Amino acid sequence: MPDNALSSATVTDLELDLDRLAGELLVRDGEEPWTPEELRAVAAGLTSDVERLTEELAAADQGLSELLRNSGDGAGDDQADSGSSALEREHELTLVNNTRDLLAQTQHALGRMARGTYGTCEQCGRAIGKARLEAFPRATLCVEDKQREERR
Repeated sequence: MPDNALSSATVTDLELDLDRLAGELLVRDGEEPWTPEELRAVAAGLTSDVERLTEELAAADQGLSELLRNSGDGAGDDQADSGSSALEREHELTLVNNTRDLLAQTQHALGRMARGTYGTCEQCGRAIGKARLEAFPRATLCVEDKQREERR
């Protein structure tokens, strides 16, 4: 099942599986294993983010549609007005794309949790680290691989 197709039934199944998953997820040396309560808190935060981002995306898409619809009404606008409108459209488009990306990352994190791969680095297969995931629950790479990626 694709990550972006997580249904409410899947989220409910995930909630029921958290007790089992907690003991199976990788952690770094020196970290305590995940507890079901910690995992529930992360899953609840991600689920809440999906709902919020979905609403934000719908509103942003509507705002962008209005901007694009009104962009043809520039008859008589001077260059500054046209430039300002173009900048506003570009800004709105960037916000929509950023929200879409964040929503996809959040859904991906929930999908990884459902598959039992949450906390495993997608690059090297080692533990991402519980502390890193508590700070940034959408992380897919361990610190070392993320640093390597950012240097490229």
